[in-house]
Amino acid sequence: MRVATHNGSFHADDVFAVAVLRLLHGDALQVVRTRDPEQLAAADLRVDVGLRHDPATGDFDHHQRGGAGERANGIRYASFGLVWKAFGSEICGSDEIAEDLDQLIVQGIDANDVGQTIVEPLVDGVLPFTVSHALGMMNPNWDEDVTGAAKDEAFHRAVELAQGVLARAIAAAQAQARAAELVRSAIARAEDPRLIELERGMPWHRELVANAPEALFVVYPREHDWGVQAVPRVLGEFANRKDLPERWAGMTDADLAAVTGVADARFCHAGRFMAVAGSREGALALARQALDD
Repeated sequence: MRVATHNGSFHADDVFAVAVLRLLHGDALQVVRTRDPEQLAAADLRVDVGLRHDPATGDFDHHQRGGAGERANGIRYASFGLVWKAFGSEICGSDEIAEDLDQLIVQGIDANDVGQTIVEPLVDGVLPFTVSHALGMMNPNWDEDVTGAAKDEAFHRAVELAQGVLARAIAAAQAQARAAELVRSAIARAEDPRLIELERGMPWHRELVANAPEALFVVYPREHDWGVQAVPRVLGEFANRKDLPERWAGMTDADLAAVTGVADARFCHAGRFMAVAGSREGALALARQALDD
């Protein structure tokens, strides 16, 4: 399998598009960086070059007049998004995970490449440092005397980095999906819908906030102890549906044990969103006290 993309300076768009294809085809993928029409025509796929978008012919470019379309939210497709749209579900194993990663990673890179502003600074002169910036900095500087081969080598290093980012993002999203099933099971078997006990530590916020409106606290095992955590009112925000008791805030060990009557109580965060006990029984006792407080 041979993919062609443009030579010269590279951007996160073409780098990530090739990284997707590398995940799909592995070492069988040959990459040619060129604008030569004959070499482009000889390639199986053309990415970010060629002025044509047609997956049936292996063309994934967005520079043609009128672009290559946009998503329902208005973010236009760049070549990364076009390649992801065609192959993301196959790589991720599900349409849902591919869509989640499109929102998490792909859309921001596409927007940057097509010149759409999606972030407004809150502090003058300070902007987020994004993966697009990081990959762009892997290009040789303007005053470095480098050959075309050296530029290609820098491109391949950038693709390797992007491939690693994508691989970990996909693995994390797949793990999130597995966790979601376990969280749903925990919600279903809870004796008290206000208190959810998990069998293992896992990402629970997204599933539980959306699907357990009565849940106030989550109890779960940690590496050497057990945690009690408050459920936030809104995903991604810090306000909780119910805080841990104010008198516990910032207390540790014997002091916390004395005020709670739980012998192995170890810690309560000053923000009142998390507490720790040495055992499952201790964590459940703290959670039940917090419910009744």
